Parts: sequence; structure tokens; C-alpha cells
Amino acid sequence: MAKPTSFSNFTPLTFLYLLLLRPLPISSLNITDLLSSYPDLSDFTSLLATTAVAADLSARSSITLLAVPNPYLRTASAEPRPSSTNLADVLRYHVLLEYLSLSDLRRLPPSGKLVTTLFQTTGRAAANSGSVNITFDSSSATVTFRSPASNATLLSLIKTLPYNISVLSLNSLLIPYNLDLMASETRPPLGLNITKALIDGHNFNVAASMLAASGVVSEFEADEAGAGITLFVPTDEAFADLPSSVKFQSLPADKKAVVLRSHVLHSYYTLGSLQAIVNPVYPTLATEQNGAGSFTVNISRVNGSVAIDTGIVQASITQTVFDQNPVSIFGVSKVLLPREFFGRDPIEVNKPRDGGGAMASAQPPDIAQSPGNSPGPPSHLSSPPGLQLRSGAAGETVGVFRISLGWLCTVLCYLLL
Repeated sequence: MAKPTSFSNFTPLTFLYLLLLRPLPISSLNITDLLSSYPDLSDFTSLLATTAVAADLSARSSITLLAVPNPYLRTASAEPRPSSTNLADVLRYHVLLEYLSLSDLRRLPPSGKLVTTLFQTTGRAAANSGSVNITFDSSSATVTFRSPASNATLLSLIKTLPYNISVLSLNSLLIPYNLDLMASETRPPLGLNITKALIDGHNFNVAASMLAASGVVSEFEADEAGAGITLFVPTDEAFADLPSSVKFQSLPADKKAVVLRSHVLHSYYTLGSLQAIVNPVYPTLATEQNGAGSFTVNISRVNGSVAIDTGIVQASITQTVFDQNPVSIFGVSKVLLPREFFGRDPIEVNKPRDGGGAMASAQPPDIAQSPGNSPGPPSHLSSPPGLQLRSGAAGETVGVFRISLGWLCTVLCYLLL
């Protein structure tokens, strides 16, 4: 009699491996090595190596490089040669701070898409001139990259390492608008004037006014030293789209300041590092003032974009406004309404400190205690896409889910031994 086959070991292990499989970020990008196997790009590669641009790219991930093959580059070189600083900035204008595949380009809306370049991070790009507008003509299947001063057409995909780097070839160099030929290679010192950066970025006038009026912008600029900061700034449309039931503008000044702080991480992150996040729950500046477990955000990758989830609102990063260590500023599609104020059980903030100056502890607002249970430590369990963990009446269901998850982890660990 044949012995039945058992899948008790295979199935959980396979499931675990599938969970762990994910694109790994490039720890150090050597762009010249990556392009060395493409002789037709030798001139462009040499320009990257002889300027500071190749070094700029070494710590970057989630980028798209717009390379120009030798015949097209040599045609452009017949014109007067720019200064070394100007040339480096032209090359930085060919580095998009977003990973774009061919399928991404074919899905562009008819109006096109404005994508930030590495040139924008230098502080030398006037207003929003450090961005490239990309359009797709479905009738001719043509992808065009435009600046106010020039345009180029996509020739082909050269190389792609999914979610880390995509190399595309163009038929012409792109020239940034109003490039300052007398600019120094030295980057502007920080502190950065955050309000001015938002105004220059356009579409952030509401956020800029609120930051200036609340006074918290001075706190953010003071935090630029050390580990730096990352700001998620809602667009003007995000504020306009707030439902009438959300009385955000009616909040007292102290609570409005807390909401603004909940849009800021107390560390510098590039877009690539946000896309490669492993531990998705992050404290904000509001967390530091109101106790561990409060005013956190969940950061994950959803449909190719970086999503920021407060527990009641999920926004996505729409653009890079500024990115220069130690400050990064990203535009987001929605106002990050914290569940502590806009959820079912709003809490008080700015608890009094104890005699030793420590912040008085606050109960975690996201998971309610079941009747008869003693208070426990805050839960940092984050919700995967499609799964909502609710407070209040669903508390017992969440508890069962946590027990089941713990049991599953125990079984998987046992099978791995």
C-alpha cells in the first residue's frame, strides 16, 4: 500500500520563503561598472566618471538614468562646451529620482508626469526647473522627455534592475531651464528654509502658510542637524479634498501643531530607502512629544509607490520636492490625519511631565482593552494592505488575530529547526 505523501513540512516553508522574497536594494551603486558593457554609452559613462555625478549616485537607489549614446552626444558636443559645474548639473538633470520601467511609461496619463531629477537636490534649480515632464503618445508609441529649454525622445531600454535602477537611452541631451553658468559647485549650506522650498516647489502654498503660522517650522529647521528630517507635505489639492466632516482647520492651535509634527520623521530618508523599508511602523516628531505608540505612521510599498498610512488615511508620495542630506521633502496625496484626533476615540495631547521631566505615559489609542482585561503594552502590529485592524468593538477580534499570528510563528519556527 502506497504511503501518502506529506506536505506538512513543504507547504509552510514554501509559504515562508514566498513571504521573504522581495527586491533587495543596491547597497552601493557603481554606475560606471554597470554601463561598462555598453560601448555605445562610453562617452556618457566617461562624463559621469569625470564629474562628481557618479559619486552622487553611489548611495542612491530607485532611480532612472537617461543616457545619451555616443553619436547623439557627439552631435551635442559640437556646440560650445559648458563649464564643469554646468556640465555636472546637466548630467544630474538626466537622473530621475524615481524608478520607471517601460510599462510605467506606457501608463502615463495624457497630461504627462513631472518627475524630480538629481539636479533639483543641488539647490541651484530655480523654482521647479529641476524636474522633467514625461509624456506618452499612444498613437505613435513615443515617449518624450521635456524641459522648458529642450526635449528628447526615448530610443530604448538599456538595463533594468527592478525597483532600483532603470537605464533608458535618449536621442538628445536635456538642458535645464535657466541654468546658472556662474553657479559654484559648492552646495548651499543647511539650514534649509523649508517654507521657501515649499513655495518654490509650487502646489504647497497651504502647507507653507500653516507651517509658518504655527511656528513649528522653526522646530523642523532646528532638527536638520544630527540624523536630519523627512517631511511628508500634503499638496494644495490634498487640503481641498478634505471631507466637510473633517474639521481640520477648526482644531485648536496646539492640536494643529501636533498634526503638522505627525507629518515629519526625525531622520533623513531618500525615496529609495523608503521603498526598501523592512520595519514599516515609524514614530514621528509628534510621537516624541506625546508618548511611544502614538502618532506613528506605517510606510510600505503599494502598487509601485510609497504609501504612508496613519490607520485611517493612506496617502502616497507624489513627488520629491527636496532631497539633500540631511533634509528630504516629499509631496503626498492626502493630509495625514492621525487616528488619535480623527479616529473613534480622540485623545488628549501634550500630557504633563512627571517630576523628573519625563513625559507621562499615554494609553495606546489604536486597540481598545476588552472588559476585564488589564492594560497591556502598546501594540505595534501593523496592518497589511486590505486588512483593517479596528479599535473599540473589534478589540476581541484583534486579540484572537494576535494569538493566531503568534501560534503560526511558533509552528514555522519549529518546522525550521
